[in-house]
Amino acid sequence: MTISTGSGPGAITPDGCAVELYALVPARDEPEIIDAASPPKASILELGCGAGRVTHPLIALGHSVVAVDESPEMLAHIHGARTVVSRIEDLDLSLGFDVVVLSSHLVNVPDDDQRRAFLATCARHVLETGCVVIQRHPVSWFDTLAPSRRSRPAGGDGGEPIMFVLDGISRPAPDLVAATAEYLVGDRRWTQTFVARRLDDAQLNTALAQVGLRLDDAYLTDDGSWVRAGRSR
Repeated sequence: MTISTGSGPGAITPDGCAVELYALVPARDEPEIIDAASPPKASILELGCGAGRVTHPLIALGHSVVAVDESPEMLAHIHGARTVVSRIEDLDLSLGFDVVVLSSHLVNVPDDDQRRAFLATCARHVLETGCVVIQRHPVSWFDTLAPSRRSRPAGGDGGEPIMFVLDGISRPAPDLVAATAEYLVGDRRWTQTFVARRLDDAQLNTALAQVGLRLDDAYLTDDGSWVRAGRSR
């Protein structure tokens, strides 16, 4: 479970995320990784899109995006894409896509049933010739994660930088990591607590097989944090 709080008023999503914060966080290399795994001008289903930090660069790269989030307040920040208000696990558009994206380490949820529901939605919407692009925490991250403090420029209007502080790290079980992340922008402050489950290739393949998918042979990034899956043959 993720819980976010801010130092001032603002919309909070059903899963506890601060919309104001997510509207400030910029994309990193996610759009380029997804683009490299996609055919030109692909139809892309982005699950858990938030405020569009990845959506908008994908559109600029020439793709057609359907952006899904359970928060109307998040989706209000998105332009140039079809938006759908829905929980990931409930989504059924009766449409197929060249690429289905499950990013933000959602696959690392500690609940196995929820992970299966997320992946079933991916399988339900990917074309026979399409692929599912998944972002997970690298396996080594679970052993090396340590307190840290770093700053990144904000997206949007290019205002004050965002300070990320990670602390409160614990390992409640051999395959679990729990931590608290703090985000500081000027005098605004948000905190998030999260628990993530380690998924090596074998564990991820087992989860994918349950919904008729399988991992590709090659990683999309050297550290294995981005992978691609297709329909089982």
